[in-house]
Amino acid sequence: MNKGIYITVATCLGFMALILSLFLSRFYTPRELTLDEYKTLGAYFMDPPRQLAEFTLLDDSSKIFLPEQFRDKWNILFFGFTYCPDICPLTMKQMSDVKEFLGEKSEKIRFFLVSVDPDRDKPENMRVYLNNFDENFKGLTGEIDQIYKFSTQVNAPFFPVVNNPDPNYTVDHSGSLVLISPEAKYAGFFRAPHDTTKIAKALASLLN
Repeated sequence: MNKGIYITVATCLGFMALILSLFLSRFYTPRELTLDEYKTLGAYFMDPPRQLAEFTLLDDSSKIFLPEQFRDKWNILFFGFTYCPDICPLTMKQMSDVKEFLGEKSEKIRFFLVSVDPDRDKPENMRVYLNNFDENFKGLTGEIDQIYKFSTQVNAPFFPVVNNPDPNYTVDHSGSLVLISPEAKYAGFFRAPHDTTKIAKALASLLN
């Protein structure tokens, strides 16, 4: 009789332990945010993600960069320029802070500055500029028509400036941060103005 009671009690305790472990696992395991939760963080997604048409750019080491080179990691891009006096350095600093916030998870994502001012933004000076924020940030530049072709695909418009004689000219451009998926598709964007904590929280969920 006692043996039967012990077995029953042990079975009940084992079952309760199983239920508790499942509950704790669900409680502590990170879940991906819902689309509405992403929107509260300023992140908007394409459904489905859009295939990128071909373009040819140069990276900050003067090597050819093609759309397929976005593969295998998430990519976050800002379309700006190195002579920008305000929004660009602020946004680049925010991306640096996001990368630091993500810690080891940041290894799953690449950060890019795509120049909208190729007349002044050559690969070598882009590299110098990016090093002020993070040595692992990537720079893309190239022919103005190729940059414009790319920017219109990812809803990051700008007004091209070519051969402007004023050395201090500015370029009007989008403040959004563009997301390219590990399948090299346009996946979505973060709408400006940006909040570093919100971007980091959204990316942390995405990278999980």
